[in-house]
Amino acid sequence: MTESLPAESLSTAPVSPKAAPLPPLPASDPFTPAQWKTLLAIADACVPAIKPISQANTQTELAVSDQEYAAAVAKLKALTPQDDPDAGNNAKEYLAVSATSNPAFKEELHRIFALYMPHDTKTKIGMVLNILNTRAGSYALTGYVTPISEQPAHICESILRSWATSRLGPLRQLHGQLTILTKQTFVKLTPSLRRILGFPRVSIGMRTGKGYDYEFIQIPPGEEAEIIETDVVIIGSGCGGGVCAKNLAEAGQRVLVVEKAYHYTPDHFPMSEATGMHHLFMNGALMSADDGSISVIAGQAFGGGGVINWSASLLTQGYVRREWAARGLPFFTSAAFQDSLDRVCGRMGVSADHIKQNRTNEILMEGARKLGYSHKVVPQNTGGSQHHCGHCSFGCGSCEKQGPSVSYLPDAARAGAKFLEGFHAEKIVFSNQGGKQVATGVRGTWVARDTNGGVAGEPLATRKLIIRAKRVIVSAGTMQSPLLLLRSGLNNAQIGRNLHLHPVMFLGAIHEEEVKPWEGAILTSVVGEYENLDGAGHGVKLEATNMIPSSWLVWLNWLGGLQYKLEAARLKHMVGYISICRDRDTGRVYPDPVDGRARVQYSVSKFDKKHIVEGLVALAQIQYVHNASEIFTVVPGMPPFIRDPASPAGDGINDARFQAWLEEIRTRGFPAPESMFLSAHQMGTCRMSALARDGVVDPKGRVWGVEGLFVADASVFPSASGVNPMVTNMAIADYISRGIAKGLEGSARL
Repeated sequence: MTESLPAESLSTAPVSPKAAPLPPLPASDPFTPAQWKTLLAIADACVPAIKPISQANTQTELAVSDQEYAAAVAKLKALTPQDDPDAGNNAKEYLAVSATSNPAFKEELHRIFALYMPHDTKTKIGMVLNILNTRAGSYALTGYVTPISEQPAHICESILRSWATSRLGPLRQLHGQLTILTKQTFVKLTPSLRRILGFPRVSIGMRTGKGYDYEFIQIPPGEEAEIIETDVVIIGSGCGGGVCAKNLAEAGQRVLVVEKAYHYTPDHFPMSEATGMHHLFMNGALMSADDGSISVIAGQAFGGGGVINWSASLLTQGYVRREWAARGLPFFTSAAFQDSLDRVCGRMGVSADHIKQNRTNEILMEGARKLGYSHKVVPQNTGGSQHHCGHCSFGCGSCEKQGPSVSYLPDAARAGAKFLEGFHAEKIVFSNQGGKQVATGVRGTWVARDTNGGVAGEPLATRKLIIRAKRVIVSAGTMQSPLLLLRSGLNNAQIGRNLHLHPVMFLGAIHEEEVKPWEGAILTSVVGEYENLDGAGHGVKLEATNMIPSSWLVWLNWLGGLQYKLEAARLKHMVGYISICRDRDTGRVYPDPVDGRARVQYSVSKFDKKHIVEGLVALAQIQYVHNASEIFTVVPGMPPFIRDPASPAGDGINDARFQAWLEEIRTRGFPAPESMFLSAHQMGTCRMSALARDGVVDPKGRVWGVEGLFVADASVFPSASGVNPMVTNMAIADYISRGIAKGLEGSARL
C-alpha cells in the first residue's frame, strides 16, 4: 500500500477557519435560459430589493411608502450592534439587495439543482417553469397572461403570496419548496444580514484544536483495478465504523476504513454555511421524501454524523431496550449492552457536569420547571470540557467534541488501522464456499484529491479498486448501507424498509431580551413529559435546535418580502425548539432509478402527527410562562400569538386568548401537502431481528444468509431509538465488532 504524507500541523491560535472550496459549477445546465429567467423572478419575488417609492424602479424593486421605508430602516438600525459605525447604510444595503443581486445566488442554485435534485424533481419543476412561460399557463397559475418574469416586482410578490393559499395543493407545495430554497440560499450568501445580526463567523472564544495527523492511502494511476488485501474492511468512517475500527485494530487485525467523503483538518471548522452543506452533508443537505413532506439531513464526512451532530449523548432508555428485547433480542436488556454504552461514553468523556446552558436551553428548562414538566440536562461528548460551540453543525474546530474523527479513528490509527478517503463502494464481492455465500471484499472507485490537495479541481487520479478481506463491515449509515446491499445483489425484502426518521416540527418565540441563540452549546436540555403519549413508548421530546441563520431562518413563515427581511433581522431575540417524535410508523429507502442516489418514501402518519402537535402546544406553553412577547410555529398559514402586555400575569397559561390559539394549532394540524417536517435522525433500514424473515441482520450484526458480512450503524436499530441515536449506534457497533474480533481470533492472515 502506498500512503500519503501526514496532514499539516494545526495552529491553536484563534484564527478564522480555512475556506473550503465550493464544488465547481457542473457543466450541464439544469434549466434553459427561459426557465432560469422565471425561476430567478420567483426568487426575487420572495426576497426582493426594497426601496422607498420616491426612489424605486418599480419593475425590478419592491416600492414601499417613504414612511414605511424609514420605519424599516429605523428597526434595522435598532437591531444592529451598537458598535457598528455604519448601521444606517448597512440597513439600507440589506433592504436593497434581492435574492439575485449576488451572482453567487444563481451559481448556488445551479449547483443545487444539477448536483442534488433527483432527475424527476428537476423535470417537474422545469415543466412548471415552462407552463409559466406560456400565456395560457401563466393565466392558469398566476391570474395574469403576462409571464411572471416580465411582471413588476409588486405583482410578482402578490402572485407568490397567492400560491400559499391556492386551492391547488401542488401549487401550495411548490410555494413552500421554492421559498425555502430561496431563503436558505439568500441567508447563507448575504453579509449585510450578518452585520445586522452581529453574527460571528466562528463561535466567540473558539480556539482551533490540534487534530490527529491522518495518513491516507494513495493509489498510483493505472488501467487495471488495483487490489488491496486486508483482514477487515469497514465501509464508512462514522459513529459505527469508527468504533469498529478501534476495536478490531486493537484486537490485532489489519483494518482498512474506506470513506466516500474527504477529511478536513480542524482548521477548516466550522465551515461556512456556503460551503459546509456541500462538504459535510449527504446530497448537500437537500434530500426530501418523494412527496416533499419531510427533509432528511444526514452527515457525509470523514467521521460521519459525528462531525456535524450537536454533542447530545443520551443513553438508550429502558422502555426502548425492553421493547427491543421483546422482539427476541435479549442483548438489549443484558449487562453486555450496558457495558458497551458505558465504554463508548467513557471513551468520549460523556458528562453533564461541565455544561453551561445557553439562554435558549435555560428558557426551556425553567419553563418546564414552572409547568411541572419532567426535564433534565443532556450529557455531552466533550471530554469533560465546557463546550460553547453553537457552530458545531458545520464541524468542531476546537476538537472538544469527541466525535469519531477526534476519538475512535485516531485510536484505530495508533493501533495500525489504515484509511482511504474518496472511495465509493459499489458492490460487495462474494464467493461460494461449500454452498455458502461468503463476503470476500468490496469493489468500488477511488477518486484522488486535485493538484492543490482539495476536491474542487480535476482529481489527480481515478482508479477502480478491489479490496479483499476476511470480514466486510458495512457502516455507511441508514441511507446508504441498504443501497450498497441492494447494489450487491442481495434480495432480502426487508433491506431499505422499516425506516424511522424521528420527524421534527419547529416552534419559535421572540423575547424582549437579546438572546443571541447561536451562542453556547446547541442542545443541552430535554423535556421528556410527552415522550410516552400512547402508553407504548411513542411520543415526543422537546429540545432546543440549531440557530445558525441559514438553518433557522429558512423555516420562518414567508408573508412578503419586507416582512421576511424584518423578521429575519430579529434572530438575536429569537429562540427555537423542536417537537421531535419517536415515530411508530415507517417508510423506506430505495435507489433512484436514474442515478442510484438515495430516495425516501416516508410520510408522517396521522398517529405520529398527533404527538408532534402536542409537543408544539407544550413548547408554546413553556414560552408563554417565560414571558415571550411572540410565539410562532412554522406551520403554513398558522398566525403567531402576540402577547397582550395587559394580560393578567396571574392567569399563566390559562389566558383565554392563548388557550384559543393553542386550540387552533390542534385544529389546524399540519395542512398537506405544504407542511414540511425535518429529520436529522435516520434508523432501521437494515434492522436487527431474531428471525431472518423479520430483518436484515441477526443479533450479532451479521447479514442473514451471508457469511463474513456485517452491518454496524444506526440502520440496524430494531425501531426508533427515541433519543439522539449516536450513543446507541456506537454501543451496538462496540458489541458487534467485539464479536467479530472474537470470531477472527487465531485466523490466518490473507
